[in-house]
Amino acid sequence: MSENHIVALASLPAARKARLTGMHLPPAECQRLMEMGMTVGAEVTVLKRAPLGDPIEIAVRGGHLSIRANVAQSVSVEPLP
Repeated sequence: MSENHIVALASLPAARKARLTGMHLPPAECQRLMEMGMTVGAEVTVLKRAPLGDPIEIAVRGGHLSIRANVAQSVSVEPLP
């Protein structure tokens, strides 16, 4: 039995789904992401990465967002089976 663990959104491979567990960013940045649907408990999927790995395109709550890799590194997620 494998146990899910908390990882950075930036570390997820493409097509992997996860549940958002937290953001470790300045309040204004957290607020901006929450306004775009990135709230604790939301399911996110990494869709693709730019050729040099930055930005990362994700799907969240029916929309697509591109976020910087350094921001994705500060977003905690729990990979889903």
